[in-house]
Amino acid sequence: MDIRIRPGTDADAKAVAALHTASWRTAYAGIMPEDYLHGPLEHDHQVVWLTRLTVGLAEGNLFVAESAGDVVGFIYLTPTPDGRILIDNLHVDPTLKRGGIGSRLLHYGFDWAATEYPGRSVYLEVLQANKPAIAFYERHGGRPSAPRIAHFTQGFELPELEITW
Repeated sequence: MDIRIRPGTDADAKAVAALHTASWRTAYAGIMPEDYLHGPLEHDHQVVWLTRLTVGLAEGNLFVAESAGDVVGFIYLTPTPDGRILIDNLHVDPTLKRGGIGSRLLHYGFDWAATEYPGRSVYLEVLQANKPAIAFYERHGGRPSAPRIAHFTQGFELPELEITW
């Protein structure tokens, strides 16, 4: 599969929201409440990405992995007030996982952060129950730290970890 990584644009908002939703429904089945995953999640993701990409309120940077004109993965990074770079999202089409797209996006994000914000550490937050994601990040040199509770505006809480590079 020929993959090209490029900066995301407002034209990618709907595709990114759909991929984000599909990824969560797969990765978080049995972790997040099913009524959320199969209820308002899709709408919530559409609002997030349309706002970030079309209204221009976000301070982050979106990069999409594209194959044959379709968005098959994406990474969204943003600088934080503490001086670090947050990987706010990293998702791959669930039917294409374990094909190297996530690794390529992660390393693209690292390269972007090193160029744009040299010397700053990169981190992300991951649900503790998402063992496959944690293993993926550890294989790529991430170090789990800072366990805490993630508070979701939809009214539930789940344990999460911070992973840093």
